[in-house]
Amino acid sequence: MRGKPLLATLVFVACAGVSMTPARAVTDAERTILYAQFRTLFDAGQFQEALPLAEQLVAATEEQYGPDDRALANPLANLGTTQLRLNRFSAAEASYKRALAIVRSKSNASSTDRALLRPLQGLGVTYARTDQPGAAASTLKDAVDLSRNIDGLYNLEQLDYVYALIDAYIAGNQLTEAEREHLFAFRIAETAYGKDDARMLPAYDLLGRWYEYVGRYTTARVQHNRALRIAVQTSGRGSTATVEPLRGVARAFRLEYLYGREPSEQPVSNDPLQFSTGIHGGQMSTQLNPEGERALLMALGALDKADPPNPALLGETLLDLADWQLIDGNPRGAALAYRDAWQAMVRAGTTNLVSAPRQLRYRPPSASITRFKGGDVTEYEEFSIEARFTVKADGSTADVSTVPNDAPAELHETLNYAVRKALYAPRLVDGEAADTTGMSLTERVLRRKPKQAAGTTG
Repeated sequence: MRGKPLLATLVFVACAGVSMTPARAVTDAERTILYAQFRTLFDAGQFQEALPLAEQLVAATEEQYGPDDRALANPLANLGTTQLRLNRFSAAEASYKRALAIVRSKSNASSTDRALLRPLQGLGVTYARTDQPGAAASTLKDAVDLSRNIDGLYNLEQLDYVYALIDAYIAGNQLTEAEREHLFAFRIAETAYGKDDARMLPAYDLLGRWYEYVGRYTTARVQHNRALRIAVQTSGRGSTATVEPLRGVARAFRLEYLYGREPSEQPVSNDPLQFSTGIHGGQMSTQLNPEGERALLMALGALDKADPPNPALLGETLLDLADWQLIDGNPRGAALAYRDAWQAMVRAGTTNLVSAPRQLRYRPPSASITRFKGGDVTEYEEFSIEARFTVKADGSTADVSTVPNDAPAELHETLNYAVRKALYAPRLVDGEAADTTGMSLTERVLRRKPKQAAGTTG
């Protein structure tokens, strides 16, 4: 349910010398040329070609200033980022750690040294990419705290670190901490821009998506409606600025139908620009709310009038409509919308979004770790089970089986059943839905450990 993951964008910094040590064989001018060549390749996405230049830059800086000089911190961070892009995680970790060690060795114990920020961020992201959420969260929290100490509690520059920290918290199932940082990130934007500024739209979108992720669909819709009001006030009714809030409204209605309403009651808005928040807390919806489809049609109307056209956003919004129709049991309407979405994406230059099935509905089995409600997790055994299946052109699953392992048979069967009940948006080929074989889904499941018999010992 979550949207695209929020890993921070690592920002490079130039490597001009910061030491007063006299130059030896290498000059600042030579290193500046190396850095420019490196950045040209990196910015073009040619990471493999950029790597030797990043390594040369580190070697040249070390030759000029010595192996422990602060001037090495930025080249090492840039090298680490290049290695990270190439999935060379051990090498990236070593580069970032060396940069941190050098800066810390030149600073006092209580230092708020800005040179620590990028290596901390890069190291945290490296931990996150290697499935170490605890280490990632701790490292990124250090980056966030340092940024706030240096530039103030509500500085905008910290947002890269905050969103990476949120991802780490989510990976570690620390949802309370993730929500706290989401709310703080929103407050940062509001402090910087003001609550009714158009620059608040991305902040509302991110907060709304968070509430979707944790199943608070009514609250999510409140955020998207607030963004819609700002978009109308600042850009006008029917403007392209209204498209993302309208898509958010529709998405929250769709998720609410699939997974159940938020267990709290919110008043229905009387504002004609707003969409009902729903008032039947905690219950399953028996049908899709037509206001969600109306929101998508309004978004498509705005995109039809867009000047210049935005075929990429049009394709995504048409996909939303096609998915809506598929979930609503209207295969003909879904097929037409998928064809239109395909044509828009072709005009945009890429159809990658529909090159594989996309999960629309999946309820994890009750034993899934994602449904663990607390308690002592050490009382449970954890197993990982992989299901393999085919996604049919109509979005249903077929040929479902699980890979044999030491997990109890009943856990295999619960996952098998969950996958059989799942619904996917099908892969598109030339605008038409197609079967896709070789799909897989891995679920972490828990089973309570058997109680130890009285009088026995471990």
